[in-house]
Amino acid sequence: MAKLRIVLGLVALAILVGCRNDMHDQPRFKPLAKSDFYADLRSSRVPVEGTVARGDLREDSYFYTGKIGANPGDYMPAEVPVNEENLQRGRERFNIYCAPCHSRVGDGNGMIVKRGYRQAANFHQPRYLAQPVGHYFDVMSHGWGAMPDYAAQIEPADRWAIAAYIRALQYSQSGTMGDVPADQRGNLQDQSQITVEGIPLTQALASGGKGSSEEISPAGANPIPAMNKEIGGASRPEQQAPPKEEGTKKK
Repeated sequence: MAKLRIVLGLVALAILVGCRNDMHDQPRFKPLAKSDFYADLRSSRVPVEGTVARGDLREDSYFYTGKIGANPGDYMPAEVPVNEENLQRGRERFNIYCAPCHSRVGDGNGMIVKRGYRQAANFHQPRYLAQPVGHYFDVMSHGWGAMPDYAAQIEPADRWAIAAYIRALQYSQSGTMGDVPADQRGNLQDQSQITVEGIPLTQALASGGKGSSEEISPAGANPIPAMNKEIGGASRPEQQAPPKEEGTKKK
């Protein structure tokens, strides 16, 4: 029996000795390490001239940065022309990603702000009217102040469409007849004919930028019944009653 154990042990040892770790310890170069194998002593090889990573060519730097050199540009890139299709796309993306803070009319009074978040930019103020369109693309790409970047959520073409729609919102309040091409002036609507989500424009603006009939409600009333129940009808978090201290007895 003892001899059998010795034999089995020797067989197992032979098998283990035969195992190699070539897959684990295979020959390889460490990035940027020195190598005597190549004449230039560099282990990391230079890509073939003209090689680019797939999807990273980005020949039109303005389309991906919104800048000319270090300064934001003030024109739309050729990839996103200003037309009804792109403006509708910009409106859709704006209402999804921007309206919660900036409101659907861009006055900075979105629902999140009304719930206590930091005041968002009012695109109709002079300082924002003066910003070039590339500025808005850059802010969406890298964030600004309390606003995070949206580069991961919004692709470049959609960021440009949103920037164009922001400019359209600004023109809706600050534009002049001279800004409208002569052949299109006959298609303009009177302010009383314009609606935002079915609400007359004047009423939507007077309601602090709320864009639907559901959102237009008396001061202090929350349009969402469940939220009213949760915070006791307060329109902002700071209006809630302070929490009761534990251990206090009712008198």
